[in-house]
Amino acid sequence: MFSWEYPPLSVGGLAQHVYDLTSAMAKQQQEIHLITRGNPDTPAYEEVNGVHVYRVNPFKVSSTDFITWVMQLNMAMIEKATSLFQELDQIDIIHAHDWLVAYAAKVCKHSYKIPLIATIHATEWGRNNGLHNDLQRHISDIEWWLTYESWRVICCSQYMRGQLYHIFQLPEDKLNVIPNGVEPKGFQYNPQSPIKRSSYANPQEKIVYYVGRLVPEKGVQILIEAIPKILHYHPDTKFVIAGKGPFEGNLRNKAAEMGVFNKVYFTGYVDDMTRNSLYHFADVAVFPSLYEPFGIVALEAMAAQTTVVVSDNGGLGEIIQHGINGMKSYTGNANSLADSILHCLLDNNSAQQMKKTAYRDVLEKYNWQTIARQTLEEYRKVKDADQGAPWKVFNRTKLYGQVVRQ
Repeated sequence: MFSWEYPPLSVGGLAQHVYDLTSAMAKQQQEIHLITRGNPDTPAYEEVNGVHVYRVNPFKVSSTDFITWVMQLNMAMIEKATSLFQELDQIDIIHAHDWLVAYAAKVCKHSYKIPLIATIHATEWGRNNGLHNDLQRHISDIEWWLTYESWRVICCSQYMRGQLYHIFQLPEDKLNVIPNGVEPKGFQYNPQSPIKRSSYANPQEKIVYYVGRLVPEKGVQILIEAIPKILHYHPDTKFVIAGKGPFEGNLRNKAAEMGVFNKVYFTGYVDDMTRNSLYHFADVAVFPSLYEPFGIVALEAMAAQTTVVVSDNGGLGEIIQHGINGMKSYTGNANSLADSILHCLLDNNSAQQMKKTAYRDVLEKYNWQTIARQTLEEYRKVKDADQGAPWKVFNRTKLYGQVVRQ
């Protein structure tokens, strides 16, 4: 398996997805070898929950841009994979997560005649609401190329399935939807935590909480636009925005311009204990994304047993059933978002019932062991189909370090 991020090096939700998926698959007696990115502070090899994790660093040559850096990372991954393939008796499937590992995955597929499966977590087209420059078009081309080279393509929501079908013209029978999951124990509140509610809000204030990257597509600007209406009907409300990103300065300026800066607490990056404590303190967790292929943050809030409000966008709209396990608002509409948040703040009985239903959904629908079984079933189907493939004229059995014809 190839992934450009894996804990402790996490950029977005992909790292946690790969960590939880591989851990669950290992529990089901599967032998998983993961090649990912490392740095001087991470071990080159370790076994994590039964998963063999190999970390590589991009070649130590200066990079003129991110695309060059990605290519250097892929070359290092190929170098590691080549030695690893010589050590292992059999590899049945290559699984690539997103375009950043496409080169390594393709080279190994063709060099060793092993079928490739890809999981596409997001698209460049979706992130930017279209392709507006050469860099975005280049990344989108690599995404298409990875899906073209893959025997099967897994995505996390029907929304993403529709995007891949329309943007890349993928055949419907090549696509399969397997949702993300969440481990509830990772979001439990620790009563021994030194984090105090009083550090974030006054005792009489209710807390509206956002946690995630501060980038335009996450829609935090819509939450800030909704604050005046929320304060009008519920003045004792504090808005805690946790996370960091390039859009933070814009958000701070927007809060100041709207005269609500004193009601907004920008915490910056928070560790897991602080994140979970804030989920516990919060009355509502809000995720007003403008683009969200799945929305694992909603599952995390549900696992933490916090009432959830989301925009009716992408995977978020599939996870949340309005008024049943959370509240939805029209995407990009601050007035609608304010109404959904106010419903949770003003109707405690409804908020409590939605929270309980959401937690039950996490346990029953978004269980990683179930997701691992579904993924392994895709592996089995591809492996069985591969037995009749034309490239099987070659045998991968080693003979004095060489591949021989049957």
